[in-house]
Amino acid sequence: MIREGVIRRINGSLIIAEGLPDAKIGDVAYIGGQRLIGEVVKISGNEVDLQCYEDTSGLRPGEPVVNTGKPLVAELGPGLVGEIFDGLERSELELWRLTGPFIKKGYRIAPLRRDKKWHFIPRIKVGDRVTEGDILGIVRETSVVEHRILTPVGINGVVERIEEGDFRVEEPIAEIRLPSGEKREITMVQVWPVRIPRPYKRRLPVTDPLFTGQRVIDMFFPVAKGGTAAIPGGFGSGKTITLHQIAKWSDADIVIYIGCGERGNEMAEVITNFPQLEDPRTGKKLIERAIFIANVSNLPVSAREASVYMGVTIAEYLRDQGYHVAVIIDSTSRWAEALRDLSGRLEEIPAEEGYPAYLAERIAGIYERAGKVVALGGADRVGSVTIMGAVSPPGGDFSEPVTSTTIRYVGSLWALDTELAYRRHFPAINWLRSFTKYVGLLDEFWGRYDPNWKIYRERALEVLEEASRLEEIARVIGEKALPDEQRLILLVSEIIREGYLVQHAFHEVDTYCPPEKQVEILKVIIGFYDLARPLIEAGVPVDRLRELRSVMELLRLKEKKTLEEIMEDSARLKTELESLKAEYEVKAA
Repeated sequence: MIREGVIRRINGSLIIAEGLPDAKIGDVAYIGGQRLIGEVVKISGNEVDLQCYEDTSGLRPGEPVVNTGKPLVAELGPGLVGEIFDGLERSELELWRLTGPFIKKGYRIAPLRRDKKWHFIPRIKVGDRVTEGDILGIVRETSVVEHRILTPVGINGVVERIEEGDFRVEEPIAEIRLPSGEKREITMVQVWPVRIPRPYKRRLPVTDPLFTGQRVIDMFFPVAKGGTAAIPGGFGSGKTITLHQIAKWSDADIVIYIGCGERGNEMAEVITNFPQLEDPRTGKKLIERAIFIANVSNLPVSAREASVYMGVTIAEYLRDQGYHVAVIIDSTSRWAEALRDLSGRLEEIPAEEGYPAYLAERIAGIYERAGKVVALGGADRVGSVTIMGAVSPPGGDFSEPVTSTTIRYVGSLWALDTELAYRRHFPAINWLRSFTKYVGLLDEFWGRYDPNWKIYRERALEVLEEASRLEEIARVIGEKALPDEQRLILLVSEIIREGYLVQHAFHEVDTYCPPEKQVEILKVIIGFYDLARPLIEAGVPVDRLRELRSVMELLRLKEKKTLEEIMEDSARLKTELESLKAEYEVKAA
């Protein structure tokens, strides 16, 4: 039955239709003669308000609106990994091939390719009883990702037929007899409403850190697998590059990068670089475990909202297969702007800075979909979704609504500092404003490399905090006026900042720092501090320490390729300090 209404008014991306029968909030509708995709967001009597996910220029009142009666869904199956989608899960590579570089309005294609065949290998046999979430078989999607075909949610029964072979995603691979006696054909493709979290057996406490290869994050402000993190910062503070680094080097099984309202050239850089990068975990190309959703700034604003939900839904589907998935959203501020845009057009009462009153609910709803869970199915299959979102506060003001609300719901905060960025300190994460709730997870991880790692971390943070206080005094009276014990703290703080926290994203060696190297460098720096303090107390001027070549070499330990080189530099440092100590003991005698 065709459920058709007509356009009465048009207000930018908001379409007011009349006479649309059986409409429900969340229904997808086709708008106008070009059949643009829209979603029902408000119903008032005979009037239905829809947000249109495509450019509405050229629409006019009187054109038809057709209600599909179905919500906005994600299509899930083989063909997701390595693909670039827009916010509605249309392949942008395929759209480019069909329409050229500028996407035409109303152009619809299937999210998953219908012409490609995948080799399906069963993992069960005829006569087996299966429940929702059980693995029916596998498809080798890339050389590093094994796509596990799951029994759809709500399906339980006995396998009547299943076979190995090459199939398109819409072709039946199995047949299951339900308890009612009905037989249901199963294909490799599933659909799921993007605004509804996918179900699971039970949620687990997070226990493992997501290792990123970025020292300031991994050692000082880690995020857990299944946790959440926010990275707020003003323009030019390095949010996107930091998230690029996490996307490239994190030890998640699969990375989903959502470019939500960001500049097209930044997204182009990600998409251009990823296919060339080698994965340190597998030795393969990083593109073989990545999915991109590119909804950049010149695309319709309302589609930004859909892009975030789409990416998280795909992540949950991969989580249900037993993978650890990292979702990177760049940025949630642009997503929140889409909420504000629609709220204003709906004439809702605005809250702070024009954002809707339900902003906190929507932000919490996104971050709450992160987690480590036991997936549906007979076997206990554990997977996780880690959500990391950039926030772009105007002028770097962390008190603005999106930033302040986000901080309430995340487990880690990587607070970017514009002043650090101006000093070319990258990642420009301010160690005094950042925090993490996941430090307790690190004992087992870092304990494999050095049981004293926590001592090094705590002492480094103490030095940085004390140095910050001393720098305020030094600005008034000058550093030379400080006693040498305090000047040593400033020296060690400088070494920690420049030799440890600063990391060069484009340096061949420094772009990724393995865990054993991270802990060894920090151990050497704290070891220097412990050796230098008795020298200062014995009367050695701090300026003599600065003159030592091995002390300055501490700033370059991060560029060493092997632990052996770091240990050699550490031995030379100890030798020079011993010589300096002997020299002053002779003078004192």
